[in-house]
Amino acid sequence: MKNKKPLTIVKIGGNIIDSPTDLKQFIIDFSKIKGDKILVHGGGKSATKMAENLGIKPQIIDGRRITDASMLDIVVMVYAGQINKSIVAQLQANKINAIGFSGADGNSIQSEKRSHPTIDYGFVGDIKIVNTELISGLLSLQITPVFCAITHNSKGQLLNTNADTIASELAIALSNVFDVTLNYCFEKKGVLTNLEDENSVLKTINLELYNKLKYQNALHSGMIPKLDNCFYGLTNGVTKIKIGHHSMLLNESILYTRITL
Repeated sequence: MKNKKPLTIVKIGGNIIDSPTDLKQFIIDFSKIKGDKILVHGGGKSATKMAENLGIKPQIIDGRRITDASMLDIVVMVYAGQINKSIVAQLQANKINAIGFSGADGNSIQSEKRSHPTIDYGFVGDIKIVNTELISGLLSLQITPVFCAITHNSKGQLLNTNADTIASELAIALSNVFDVTLNYCFEKKGVLTNLEDENSVLKTINLELYNKLKYQNALHSGMIPKLDNCFYGLTNGVTKIKIGHHSMLLNESILYTRITL
């Protein structure tokens, strides 16, 4: 079997996006990654700030944003508009030919509205189809896709979709074509065993240890959906997954957490 071409997928979180200095350095680091690459970003903190400025109180359950019609308008404006285009412009300034995407653009990511027995999440989407042919074609043209946390249902409805999940689903779908490394980058050095100690980084975490730490309530609640996506990715074709600061993208000796089965 022919060796698959490597592909690096990087997801960045809100604290990097909200800091102009950190975002600028991340863009520099990301731009230096050799070969094919994809960037996925959220922006929940910026969306929350805009909602509050407009007198709308955000609702979040188990790390998932409840998205009514008003909140959907806000997240589309913030994610697919201001944040996405700002990142694309900065990548262009670093000689990376990037194009910004929601899932509706190019029919790249289709979702369906989440159904839950007790919680109405509103306009929140769960991913069903990734257009690997389109994305592979863009990569072959040396174009770097930049995905925001918005998808669509192919019937005209935009849907708010967790950015960690988008990164994981892209990695899984593209693993049929590429040798995929998935990086979750945020302000911490990795998965911490002590939230008060920045250096208490787990160098590796497997499924057994993860379940143990989760049972002991030893993990930050916001880390659980991220790790769920990591293990889901590893069991569905993704070669390598890392969590940590974006400095790990160019330097393997930097402390970070490697996710293993």
